[in-house]
Amino acid sequence: MADGARGAEPVGVKLVFLGRLADLAGAGEAEIAGPLDWPGLLAALPGPLAEAAATERVKLAFNGRVLPDKRALAAREGDEIALLPPVSGG
Repeated sequence: MADGARGAEPVGVKLVFLGRLADLAGAGEAEIAGPLDWPGLLAALPGPLAEAAATERVKLAFNGRVLPDKRALAAREGDEIALLPPVSGG
């Protein structure tokens, strides 16, 4: 399908899960209907994933930029949200 073809446009908000969060989600990606704010995102995620996402250690990237405050999320269809697990190592 050609990149510019009609019908190939995103129809929802793309969610990307990394690391342990992908394990909790059961997949590395998902798509849900927009518009979407932070409470709406938490409500759309399965229990253990929502609990993990709600912690301060999990960061939220919106269209490639980490949000300093997850409550500022205001996603529309075609946007991408990535849930970033805590960085470990030393």
